Amino acid sequence: MTSTVTDGAALSDAELEDLRETVRSVCADVGGTAAVRRLAEDAPGIDAELWDTLGRQVGLAALGLPESAGGIGGLAEIAVVCEELGRTLAPVPLLSSTVLAGQVLAGCGTAGKALAELAEGTVHALAVTAPDGRWRPGAVPVAVSWQGGVPLLDGTAPFVLDGADAEALVVAAAGADGVDLFLADPREAGVTVRRVPTLDLSRGQAIVAFSGARARVLTAGGEGADIVSRALDVALIALAAEQLGGAQAALDMTVAHVRDRTQFGRAIGGFQAVKHACADMLLQVEAARSAVVRAVLADGSPGALAEAAAVAQAWCGEAFVSVAAECVQFHGGMGFTWEHDAHLYFRRAQSDAVLLGGAAHHRERLAALLGW
Repeated sequence: MTSTVTDGAALSDAELEDLRETVRSVCADVGGTAAVRRLAEDAPGIDAELWDTLGRQVGLAALGLPESAGGIGGLAEIAVVCEELGRTLAPVPLLSSTVLAGQVLAGCGTAGKALAELAEGTVHALAVTAPDGRWRPGAVPVAVSWQGGVPLLDGTAPFVLDGADAEALVVAAAGADGVDLFLADPREAGVTVRRVPTLDLSRGQAIVAFSGARARVLTAGGEGADIVSRALDVALIALAAEQLGGAQAALDMTVAHVRDRTQFGRAIGGFQAVKHACADMLLQVEAARSAVVRAVLADGSPGALAEAAAVAQAWCGEAFVSVAAECVQFHGGMGFTWEHDAHLYFRRAQSDAVLLGGAAHHRERLAALLGW
């Protein structure tokens, strides 16, 4: 079966499990919620030490990229890693750089150097979303004009994941031929990057303004829209895997608490109402797992992948929100405190639920794909 993601070398099942254990071990040692709290004292962003270990030493920066650029693995590997990163809320740019920007660059025929740099761990950010947070080719917030054969970008791109930490920007811009893609340097004249406050303390966002900013051409003739759309399907599945990992962690945290917390002389987990609620949480998590697995199995069929991505995101986003909210409730007053981790998962869940379009948007998209 031909992958719709990349031609990176796939891993065997045993290697996939080794990869999972490696990521889990590294996150336990130098990442996790402790890293999130350290960064939250300043502003949500990237844990440079953790990304150096995972991205450069373990090689996750090259995950899902073409083998010609040093890439490894495909959608299955992306999903396994994202689930583990979501489990610990690891503040690393795998979704923003490796998946979003990386998949877009992989679709461009002139991005060899940029892909190689990304695969080595250089952080790239993707600026494509409209002011409502969705990707709509007809509402790209940045425009391109030409001066002496040089492309100049103008406009303001909101909701740029890890934009304040990026060393390169992949930008969708509207021109006379449609939407095309460009590579911009955030340090160049005409580019202003502003970090913005976010509900999610584990992932940063920025607003990027362009004012006559010079850029490098990645596509021409309006090819950019299709490339971004395909990349976003992969990103939706990666995000769903993150949400699955976060929901599983919130469920595990809840079960551990209700086993240990006593009331009226017995563990509160022994009460029927609590048992039923935990069972409902488990059902949501396992259904989310099924949605992610189904999406991974759709790799190789672009039409099926788009449908599976919409299903995965429509379900996993709401499941994570529900499980994270129950986690806070079952921890009682402690669950509302800054010191407890429950609110970190709730924040991530709420933010992720609208990150690449909410559940209602993806249901509408699925209906359109199915011709309803």
